[in-house]
Amino acid sequence: MSRCTLRTIFTVLLYYGVAIFLYPYLTGRLSSGVLYLVGGIGLAVLCGILRCCFTEGDCTEREYAAHKAAHESAHSPSTSSHPHAPSHP
Repeated sequence: MSRCTLRTIFTVLLYYGVAIFLYPYLTGRLSSGVLYLVGGIGLAVLCGILRCCFTEGDCTEREYAAHKAAHESAHSPSTSSHPHAPSHP
């Protein structure tokens, strides 16, 4: 599986964990919903951390191209001469 696919799966599971967490609030069963609350928030936190791990250091193609162009233009040799070079040949 690619990193993008895993990141998408973890994002969906993160929102699913939030939905499980909110289920007791929406149904009005707070006293019997402790398991839903703990399980939902645990799933959301775990998937959120895993999603961050798979996002770390990853960038889109457009961001990479922009960074590469900026890096190359900053290090390209300028047309002016070296500051310590003599002004007359």
